[in-house]
Amino acid sequence: MTENNLARDRFRAAYENRYTWDEQFPGYTTDLELKQSEEVYTANIRVNSDLSVEVTGIEDEQVKESVYNQMRDIITHRKRNSFEQAHGKSTFSLGEEDATGAVEILVKGDAMGSNYKIRGTEICQVSRVMGPIAFVINTNESLDTGNGYVSTGYNAIFRDSKTNELKGKREFKESYEKFGNYYLPTEQIIESIDKEGEKITTEFIFSNIKLLEPATVV
Repeated sequence: MTENNLARDRFRAAYENRYTWDEQFPGYTTDLELKQSEEVYTANIRVNSDLSVEVTGIEDEQVKESVYNQMRDIITHRKRNSFEQAHGKSTFSLGEEDATGAVEILVKGDAMGSNYKIRGTEICQVSRVMGPIAFVINTNESLDTGNGYVSTGYNAIFRDSKTNELKGKREFKESYEKFGNYYLPTEQIIESIDKEGEKITTEFIFSNIKLLEPATVV
């Protein structure tokens, strides 16, 4: 086996070990309490079977859009795409192994200039360059669902892609519980730290979570 095939196979195993919702996912509804500093908002969220998101109950359009975007970020990681769809055109090679046993997976042909680290059968780091911003996401905690892993503790570090100047950092903590056949988010805490070191904590608390009834075919 060539090194390239070994890198592809190891990355594929980690990619396919991510927890995703299957084609029978019916969607769900949840109440949301959003806390940031002294501000508290409540909303109703509906995630449809096609993973589209609806947010109601928030008058402030900017806050509503922020909630929508955050829900899209959460949901996107649960969407199931085949390895060939996502990475079929890329080529892979192995890089260095760090002190924790994580191995670099170097990628060519990725539209977003992504590279990865894997530890065992989990992707523990993603690095990308998107125009003027370079970012690295490091996963340090995960939940084993029995059908793949969900990242529950991770951070994102943003830098200027040309100067490497630190632009900001975010720390994420997430909780999931099983409803029916599916693990759904129950809480997300985000600690945003700007380049001056100022911190803002945002909490998304989900309650009254109910799976939607699957549509019946007449």
